[in-house]
Amino acid sequence: MSGAAQPGKVAMPLAEALDKLARLEQASKLEEADDLATRMLAAMPEHPHILQLAGIISYRSGRVAEAIERMEKSQAISPEVALYPRNICEVYRGAGRLEDALRAGRRAIELAPGDSRSHFNVALIHYERLELDDAVRVAEQAIALDPDFAEAHFEKAEALLLAGRLRAGWESYEWRFKLKQAEGMLPQTEKPQWEGQTMEPGKLLIIGDQGFGDCIQFARFIPWAAMLAPQPVVACSAELLPLLSQLPGIGKIVTRWDDAAGYEAYIPLSGLPRLAGATIETIPPAGYLAPKPALAAQWGERLDRLIPKGKKRIALVWAGRPTHKNDKKRSLKLSQFAPIFARDDVIVLTVQKGEQIAQAGGYYGHAPLVNLGPEIEDFLDTMAILQHVDRLVTIDTSVAHVAGASNVPTSIVLPYAPDWRWLLHREDTPWYPSLRLYRQSVPYQWEDVIQRVAADL
Repeated sequence: MSGAAQPGKVAMPLAEALDKLARLEQASKLEEADDLATRMLAAMPEHPHILQLAGIISYRSGRVAEAIERMEKSQAISPEVALYPRNICEVYRGAGRLEDALRAGRRAIELAPGDSRSHFNVALIHYERLELDDAVRVAEQAIALDPDFAEAHFEKAEALLLAGRLRAGWESYEWRFKLKQAEGMLPQTEKPQWEGQTMEPGKLLIIGDQGFGDCIQFARFIPWAAMLAPQPVVACSAELLPLLSQLPGIGKIVTRWDDAAGYEAYIPLSGLPRLAGATIETIPPAGYLAPKPALAAQWGERLDRLIPKGKKRIALVWAGRPTHKNDKKRSLKLSQFAPIFARDDVIVLTVQKGEQIAQAGGYYGHAPLVNLGPEIEDFLDTMAILQHVDRLVTIDTSVAHVAGASNVPTSIVLPYAPDWRWLLHREDTPWYPSLRLYRQSVPYQWEDVIQRVAADL
C-alpha cells in the first residue's frame, strides 16, 4: 500500500498536512499518525485522500473494519484514482475477502495498466485462491513492466514451487536476495556464488540464510554439496549449530562471519536444491537428524515420571514467530485445539516456545496438559521429547521440520494457501514422509481442520 501520491491539487496547508500524515505512516509512527488523521477527518470528513491515508493507518493499527469503511468511502468519492483500489485490494486480501480483493485489483489495473505493483497485487490474490497458473501469468505481466521487480519474481517462484514445478521455481527463487527483507543476509564479499563446480576441501562456504525451518529442510542437501566441495564451512545461527553438525561431510560450522575466512565461493543453503536439480522425485530422504541418546533417555525418564500410563502422548505447538510474514494465516490460539482436549484417551504435552506459551496458564480442557515449554532450552530438547510422544500436532513452524527430519509422526495444520513447500492437494509430503498434512478447505477457517486432526489421533 502507499499513501505517497496525492491526486488533484490541494491548498498548501492541506498538502503539508497530507504529506506529514503519509510520512508518519511510512515511519510506522502510528499513534501520532492516528491522532493527526482523526483531526483531519473531523475538519474534512469527505476528503478522499485523507480517508485513504486514515484507512491505511487504521489497517496497520489492527482496525480492519474501520479501514475498509474509510477506504471504500474514499474510492466511492474518487472512483477514477487507481491508487485507491490498489490499496484496498491489499486490505481485502489481509481480511480474507479474496473475491473483493480480486475485483479491486483488477479495477486498479484497468485504471493504470502500466502499474506493475497492481499486477503484483493481483498475482498475490491468485496465489491465495490457489489459481497458480494465473498467479504466474500476472506476476510475469508485472515483471514485463518492471524487469527488476524482485517481489514479482519471488511471487512467481512461490507459485511455481507450490504447483510442483520445482526446476522452474528454483530459478525464480534466486530473486529472494533482492527482496528488501534479505538485506544483510549474505556476507559482504567479492567472492563468487558457487555454481556446483568441484572445489578444494574447505573452500566452500554454505550459509544458513533463511528461517530455522527452511535451514532444517534444506540441510539434507549439504552432503550432496560436500561430495563436490569437500569439508564445506557452514555458517548458521547458534540455535541451528547442534542440528546441522549432525550432517556428514561438513568441515566446520561457524556462527560469526569473521570465523568463515578462507573460502573461495559461497552458496546460500536455500540455493542448494537448484544446483542439485531437485524435483519431487529426487528430494533426498528425511531421517538426517536424531536426538542425542543420553538426552533422549533423560527426557524419557522424566516423562515417564510425569505422565500417567495408558494414554496417548500428543505434543502440541499452536503458534509461530509473530514477526513471520504469514503468521496471521498460520498461527492459532491454544483454545482452538479444543476437539483434541475433549478426548478421554490423550495427554497433551506442549512444546510451544515464545510469548504464546502463556496461553497454557488459561487451559481448561478435559485432557491433562503438561506444559514443557519453560523447560525446553533448544531444538535438541524438543527433538529428544518428540521421541517419547505418539504424535506431534503443530502449525507450520520450525518444530514441524525438526519432527519431519527426525521421522516423528506429525499432524501439521496448514492454511488454505500454504507455504510453497507443502505443494497442493495431498496429505503427504516428499520432504518429510512422517508428516500428514491437514489443509483448510476455506481460508481462515480452522474448525473442521482441527476436528479432522482430533478424529485421526
